[in-house]
Amino acid sequence: MMSNLFSVFDPSTSNFNLSLNWTSTFLGLLLIPTSLWLIPSRYSMLWNTLLTKLHSEFKTLLGVSKINKGSTFLFVSLFSLILFNNFLGLFPYIFTSTSHLTMTLTLALPLWVSFMVFGWINNMNHMFEHLVPQGTPAALMPFMVCIETVSNIIRPGTLAVRLTANMIAGHLLLTLLGNNGPTITHSLLWVLIIAQILLLVLESAVAIIQSYVFAVLSTLYSSEVN
Repeated sequence: MMSNLFSVFDPSTSNFNLSLNWTSTFLGLLLIPTSLWLIPSRYSMLWNTLLTKLHSEFKTLLGVSKINKGSTFLFVSLFSLILFNNFLGLFPYIFTSTSHLTMTLTLALPLWVSFMVFGWINNMNHMFEHLVPQGTPAALMPFMVCIETVSNIIRPGTLAVRLTANMIAGHLLLTLLGNNGPTITHSLLWVLIIAQILLLVLESAVAIIQSYVFAVLSTLYSSEVN
C-alpha cells in the first residue's frame, strides 16, 4: 500500500519520459503568454506588486539601507521558481519537482556553499564571531562552537527537507482521499468532494508559504555573512 502511495512521486522510467519530467520545472515559463508581461493587466499588476513587496522585505532582511533591485533579484527569482513548481504540482498528471530532494538540494546547497565561501574569505572574523553567541560563559564556548558548527552545516539539508516534506504530505493526503472515492458510499461522496476542495485550498496556501519561507531563510543566511 505504501509503495503504491508513494509511487505518485516517481518519475517515468523511460529515458525520454524521464527527461520530460524535469522539463516541467520550467513549464510555467512556457505556459505564461508573453503578452502578460508586456501588456498591463490585472494579473501583471498583481504580480509586479508582489515582486515589489518581496524586494522591499528582502532589502530589509539584508540590512542594507540603499540597495538596487539587482541585489535582491536572486531571492525574488528563487521565490518565483519554487512558487511556479509548487502550483504546477497541484494539477493532475504534472510532475512535482519540488517534492524531490534532487530539486530542492540543487537549489539550497549551491546557495549555502556560495554564502560560506564568500563569508570565510571576506569576513573571517565575523564568521568566527557567529560561532560563539554574545554573553556565552567561557566554560560553554567549546560546546557552543560545536553546536553552531553543526547547526550551520545542516542548513541546506533543513531547507531542502522542509520544502520536500511539505509538498509530499499534502499530495499524500490528496491521494489517500482520491483512492477512497470508488469505495465510498453515495451519501458520503459529497463529504469527500468538499474535503478534497478544502485540502486543495490548504495546499495552495502551503505552496505559497513554503516558497516564501525558502526565499526568506536564504536571504537571512546571506545577510549573516555580510
